[in-house]
Amino acid sequence: MQETGLRNRAYGAGRFGFKDLTAVHWNHTAPFLYERAVAGHEATVVDGGALCAETGAHTGRSPKDKHTVVDALTENTVWWGGNRKITPENFQRLYDDFIAHARGKTLYAQDLYGGADPKYRIKTRIFTELAWHSLFIRQLLIRPERSELANFVPDLTIVDLPSFKADPERHGVRSETVIAIDFSRKIVLIGNSSYAGEMKKSVFTTLNFYLPAQGVMPMHCSANVGKDGDVALFFGLSGTGKTTLSADPNRVLIGDDEHGWGPDGVFNFEGGCYAKCIKLRAEAEPEIYAATNRFGAVLENVAFDSDTRIPNFDDEGKTENTRSAYPLDFMPLASRSGRAGHPKNIIFLTADAFGVMPPIAKLTPAQAMYHFLSGYTAKVAGTEKGLVGVEPEFSTCFAAPFLPRPPAEYGKLMREYISRHKVDCWLVNSGWTGGIYGVGRRMPIKATRALVTGALDGSLKEVGFRTDPYFAFAVPTSVPGVEPHLLYPMKTWKDKAAFDETARKLVRMFQENFVKYEQHVDADVRSAAPEVRIAAE
Repeated sequence: MQETGLRNRAYGAGRFGFKDLTAVHWNHTAPFLYERAVAGHEATVVDGGALCAETGAHTGRSPKDKHTVVDALTENTVWWGGNRKITPENFQRLYDDFIAHARGKTLYAQDLYGGADPKYRIKTRIFTELAWHSLFIRQLLIRPERSELANFVPDLTIVDLPSFKADPERHGVRSETVIAIDFSRKIVLIGNSSYAGEMKKSVFTTLNFYLPAQGVMPMHCSANVGKDGDVALFFGLSGTGKTTLSADPNRVLIGDDEHGWGPDGVFNFEGGCYAKCIKLRAEAEPEIYAATNRFGAVLENVAFDSDTRIPNFDDEGKTENTRSAYPLDFMPLASRSGRAGHPKNIIFLTADAFGVMPPIAKLTPAQAMYHFLSGYTAKVAGTEKGLVGVEPEFSTCFAAPFLPRPPAEYGKLMREYISRHKVDCWLVNSGWTGGIYGVGRRMPIKATRALVTGALDGSLKEVGFRTDPYFAFAVPTSVPGVEPHLLYPMKTWKDKAAFDETARKLVRMFQENFVKYEQHVDADVRSAAPEVRIAAE
């Protein structure tokens, strides 16, 4: 077997069980992986220098095909209401078939860290059959010093073989696509999907399982820090603005997607960013645009001109979920340590496509817990296959697909940290105003940035507030530099009766969704539920 690159010679591919491989290329950097990806017709170099790949049928994650081994460790600790089971016997068959499928193949391996805090990080080894996948995960996780690789022994091993098709009957899974996690053996197997995001989210899911028991809150959020050390967290589902709003030219970026909050403060789980790049513009998001259009960035499903190879970030032909992956050091104001102190502000982001939520609201601690457990945003036509119109999406803790443990565990830990460190919490609507999606317009990014800046620098707490008649949270009555009517959502609608009907409908959706959490929360959190308390304005 041919082996190239820096590696722990005493702990190679054979220790995991691989046999009769043609080659393993260890811990290679971008130039080598570019060459292999292009030579293997996996990807194309586009204008600006990025490596652009297509992911085929899977242009996003496959949460319904994710399975967790049920055993003595997980039987009473995993939230089976949100996680699919696989027996140890079926997982072993799957593992054996992965090993057999890899025979004769050339694999790429990366030894990386999940977690910037050495006390809580997980050493992760990722085997891939695609060179561009190896580059992707190298850019997204934390890269050890080269001197550390000779003694690297993994805690977690991920094997990603897109050419492997599971057998639902033989392996006890849902389809030919599989993401199977064994927390006891610390193994993740990914098959029949070329969507690279499955790898990074498998690391996140693993940390979500182990860290709460150590008193660390794992979070699906971006984070940045101001010049005075004031840390801000941005929670939100895909498309709500986590990456965009955390890339602030006046603040240092800690990370754009996954963090832990422990006794010493906040730390990034990753070493890179994974930005949505549909409609990406240099003038609107200069830092992300520059990081995307350079050598070392990995683009997924971005269309480009076949002659000039200039990317077309407006093209949704393959998917609306086009992505750019790049290391954090591609950002001019990125933290080199990935660590900071305790948060001063937490912002929950929603892209409310019903167009009834205000652009910003101040939350009480009970309201913060209610909205954290609700994890609301809205999906619109084009963001998901077969979706027409607008649908609410409630993803508990803004991270339901990645939560192995019951949501109440994360909620309790979050509430304790918010209370202990006296954190201010805000809800920001980066979605629609003036009408429902298709009628209204997207909330102006300039206004959103101004309101977020006011929340973070403290100036927003000095303005007047009113109580929203539908959601009961506190909404500013006027903010310098923000169109006054934006702060009164009903005033942005031509049809006031339609606004009232839509707002009441969304309130009912919140109430119906939260029923499943009511027995797990205190009375003050239950009383924080939206309720139409007064006549419409």
